Amino acid sequence: MSVLLSSAAAPTAVSTPFASSFNGTPLAPVDAPSSFSLALAALPPGVLMGFAIVIGLVIGSFLNVVVHRLPIMLERAWRADAAELFSDTPCSGDLLNDGLPARYNLWLPRSACPHCGHVLRAWENIPLVSWLLLRGRCSQCGTRVSLRYPAVEIASALCAAGALLAFGPSVKALAAFALSAALIAASMIDLEHHLLPDAITLPLVWAGLLVNLADTFTDLRSALIGAVAGYLVLWSVYWIFRLLRGVEGMGHGDFKLLAALGAWLGWAALPQIVVISAVAGAVVGLAATLSGRMRFEEPLPFGPYLAAGAFITLFAGTPLYRVFA
Repeated sequence: MSVLLSSAAAPTAVSTPFASSFNGTPLAPVDAPSSFSLALAALPPGVLMGFAIVIGLVIGSFLNVVVHRLPIMLERAWRADAAELFSDTPCSGDLLNDGLPARYNLWLPRSACPHCGHVLRAWENIPLVSWLLLRGRCSQCGTRVSLRYPAVEIASALCAAGALLAFGPSVKALAAFALSAALIAASMIDLEHHLLPDAITLPLVWAGLLVNLADTFTDLRSALIGAVAGYLVLWSVYWIFRLLRGVEGMGHGDFKLLAALGAWLGWAALPQIVVISAVAGAVVGLAATLSGRMRFEEPLPFGPYLAAGAFITLFAGTPLYRVFA
């Protein structure tokens, strides 16, 4: 169920000979991606699917770390920059007064309960399984663990399984899962902090262009146009809204995320992604406003809806185009 979003010719394999001969006998060139795919295809389908789900759960566990820690790391970096620029302000003396270790990144310190500080033991850190065994609570203080943790792990596992089903055991499936994982992390951060970090969106733009050097999801020309068009479309909406209403109607991270999606899926995918995200965002926003959960003027994080449009396009192609054709 391969998704091809442009009229470019089918991708051609790039042969990379690892050796020209062995004991004087000439060897045929080896296509590394094809060899990888053939090796995986030799495994039973059930084993492949189980492997994909386990890998998805493990990556999902790491995504939870990214969602929790990356905003804190960025805030610390911003405060450090402010302290350097305005050393005579109170900011400089209160730089790390957040109760966390000075060395704080995606790898250190070890995972712990954010309420009581209990460091998780190995059996408490098994993706999804530990949450079920502990019934969604910290083993030390009994505080309920957010549903976001198992939700992200399940979403990651579903994306891994979906990539395998859609693209088979291939490098394309790995690339699709990598994009999916980045979108999950970006969406969760946007939901919790109204922030789409440059640390995710900008590398995603370059990764999309690099992936499509081999015409993986679209040709490079379509990817380049998609990156530029994706940024300019929402940048234009931002400035039109600002000129008409005098307020910022969209965050800059949304421009960069749509640029990344254009780089990965090509310019032809952008209209469908924008339509799906706009309609989904409008429906959710209206429902939240009518139910009293959100004020009319309250900003709605748009990243998750862009991600939803991207997921549909990645795994299902462009069904809206067929509907309106």
